[in-house]
Amino acid sequence: MGIDLIAGGRRVGHNVRKAPVSQDVYLKLLVKLYSFLARRAESKFAGVIAKRLCMSRLNKAPISLSRLARYMKGKDGKIAVIVGAVTNDARLLEVPALTVCALRFTADARARIAKAGGECITFDQLALRSPKGSNTVLLRGAKNARESVRHFGHRTTVNNPHTHDSVKPYVRSKGRKFEKARGRRKSNGFKV
Repeated sequence: MGIDLIAGGRRVGHNVRKAPVSQDVYLKLLVKLYSFLARRAESKFAGVIAKRLCMSRLNKAPISLSRLARYMKGKDGKIAVIVGAVTNDARLLEVPALTVCALRFTADARARIAKAGGECITFDQLALRSPKGSNTVLLRGAKNARESVRHFGHRTTVNNPHTHDSVKPYVRSKGRKFEKARGRRKSNGFKV
């Protein structure tokens, strides 16, 4: 058995999408625009934006206003660029004046940014203002902040008994009767 080189050989590494799977026409136009800028203006920034626009929804994680404010501290006059959504954070009491470019803003986040004297812009407006990404700060939301990630982990082995520590079980309910016996108590078999 050899490798079928005509069929593409051995697939090494991960695939990078060349186009978004989404049927959103505006997203497709943005990909066209930023891949053009990356090619003709030789802009690395535009290339990164084009690549991120094509990513799956899971890889375009949202970012909250509080995290945005924290990352933009001491970066006055710069535009925060997020290929994803910007969400509100009720715990943040004072919103600084920010210029933010994102794919989407929640209604509350948009209202709070505008009220603080900031500005919410789209990616086509950013292409006119800063085609090569000058005076911008490229940010991303936390990808592993999803609740489902807490359940991910490996089975424990004799060699490594700690691979399952702090892995959240899929339990119907949290109570005395639910998964509190063998494997969850030292006095009952073992404890993970």
